[in-house]
Amino acid sequence: MSVGQVRELLGPSGPLARMLSGYEERPGQLAMAEAVERALSAERVVLCEAGTGTGKTLAYLLPALLSGRKVIISTATRALQEQIYFKDVPLVAAAFGLQPRVALMKGVGNYLCRRRFAEFRHSANALRPGFARGLGAVEAWVADTETGDLSELASLAEDDPVRLEVASSSDTRIGSACEHYNECFVTRMKREAEAAQVVVVNHHLFFADIALRGPHPARVLPDYEAVIFDEAHQLEDVATEFFSVRISSVRIERMLGDLERALGVAGNADPLFTSGAERGPLLEVQRVSEAFFRELRKHASSDETRVALERDIWVGELQRVFHALDSALEGVGALAASVAGRVASESSPRKRAAGDALALAERRAEQLREQLSAIVDAGRGRVVWLEVSKRRVVLSATPVDLSILLRERVFETVPACVLTSATLATSHTDGESGKSAFEYVRGRLGLSDDLGRVDELVVSSPFDFSKQALLYTPKDLPSPGSTEFWDAAGERIRELVDITGGGCFVLTTSLRAMRELHRRLHGKFGALPVLLQGEAPKATLVARFRASGNAVLVATAGFWEGVDVPGRALRLVVLEKIPFAVPSDPIVSARAQALEELGQSAFMKLHVPAAAIALKQGFGRLVRTQRDVGVVALLDERVHRRGYGSKLLRALPDAQRTIALEDVREFWRRAELVDARQPAID
Repeated sequence: MSVGQVRELLGPSGPLARMLSGYEERPGQLAMAEAVERALSAERVVLCEAGTGTGKTLAYLLPALLSGRKVIISTATRALQEQIYFKDVPLVAAAFGLQPRVALMKGVGNYLCRRRFAEFRHSANALRPGFARGLGAVEAWVADTETGDLSELASLAEDDPVRLEVASSSDTRIGSACEHYNECFVTRMKREAEAAQVVVVNHHLFFADIALRGPHPARVLPDYEAVIFDEAHQLEDVATEFFSVRISSVRIERMLGDLERALGVAGNADPLFTSGAERGPLLEVQRVSEAFFRELRKHASSDETRVALERDIWVGELQRVFHALDSALEGVGALAASVAGRVASESSPRKRAAGDALALAERRAEQLREQLSAIVDAGRGRVVWLEVSKRRVVLSATPVDLSILLRERVFETVPACVLTSATLATSHTDGESGKSAFEYVRGRLGLSDDLGRVDELVVSSPFDFSKQALLYTPKDLPSPGSTEFWDAAGERIRELVDITGGGCFVLTTSLRAMRELHRRLHGKFGALPVLLQGEAPKATLVARFRASGNAVLVATAGFWEGVDVPGRALRLVVLEKIPFAVPSDPIVSARAQALEELGQSAFMKLHVPAAAIALKQGFGRLVRTQRDVGVVALLDERVHRRGYGSKLLRALPDAQRTIALEDVREFWRRAELVDARQPAID
């Protein structure tokens, strides 16, 4: 690829302009494409904030395809993965006459495992009523599918228990010893990725690969020369998940279920197992695991879902059940190894496969022991914490600071890296002379100045926010922390919805806030539907919202980003309050403490910039096209009263701004008049 080639191709006389009627050259898209082109050819790191509507996908996809390098494109969501692979790549290929070798890789849990499917079909559980319908759907589908991607199974509910029984996983893959290896869907997916020049993955899969490549000779992805991170503002959170050690009651139960199934297959010719003499170790692990997690539950109060554990907690009864669980896992591992050895010479392929599954179960039991010990012995630099729900308990140890690890394992190792998102900078100018608008994300990801080869670029959105959007920040509401806030906020939302006639997202910062506001809004708008996150799958709710055209949707974290509702269906976005992270969250608290120990203000260095990025994501739900017009309302009076308020507001697009409800009415009246004059769009 010659430097400058993308400008010629994306320019007003390029192939895309000739292919698409009404094509308009986008200066921001060209600037970003050139930055990506330069990074890939000169082996640099690029941080690029590309506002909504800049066409950032094409700006990095075309240089990647033309680079000749093996490139990983990593996204935060499977939805964006599929958009790139099924929509954007074919468009680029057709427009520029390319025949790109592109592969799509998802995590192994998205694919059916032929071995587990075969074992489950012959297990006693397959006859249970709760599994019968789902199993029938899988059996009909597996005969025709080419990919084995379970997302193709639209008739199978996401929470259908059959999915867990037949899906592949890193814990259950045997590898080349499996009798289904050559026809394995995961094997096929990996072969296609090896042969491709560009591989589209998600952040979870990328960091699963990085975690494996550490001290171990293993990998998930093929070797590559460059990586492009889209939705890069989520990198730290996803990386945190993969460099954490995590043990759950559900994980142990799943290991025991797989082990019992394999023992059942192996035991058909084994009198000792058939007699039930070998079930004791499984029952012991189950009993001790329940006691261990029951004891852990005592350290979380009833109103907490995530709680940090002190290092000196492992004494008394908790220490006793930890050692008992360790011993029980050792015993079940020995059982798996013993039976695996006895069936290794069996002539039946099915029994030999069971032997391989048993050998894998031994390794899983040993890994659980190692990880439990790592959590109990976690030293400084890691926070140990519990996540508690009605159904399960998860025990984790999480690194507090990932910046050094990310720098060493990604930015100093991968020749070329591109990080892009609509929200990476914490403001347009940062308001402080000499400081980068990317200071926050650079610090969190380890992109310090001494790395040297880092370029920065802010590409503004082509949308005219000064005409298309109004930001309403009332001063007259109670503080969000007061008991009076909920009634006042509910009434103000009702007034705003009356002005726009619906088409409203109400975005909250917690489940409690979501429920409080939904309770106050439900039934207040006559025929307008009031939808609630959780009452149906996310995609279903968004589809209902679009189809209605006038609905009100009350939702929390999952809808602040990654939801695209262009057009009139969404014309009002209400943000309950500034989206600060919960300060008592174990990871947030540990990171804040680490900054304070360095003499820095955790609030200004961590909480405020993170809130600024989240606030930009929420604002970004409103304007998705050149024709969109609407109102964003932030009901948190602290943006006027607190010093950090101006910093947060500077991070937002340059919309019209007001504190008066009457100005909202006037803005919407003018918007309706302009809309009435616009020609209809087919």
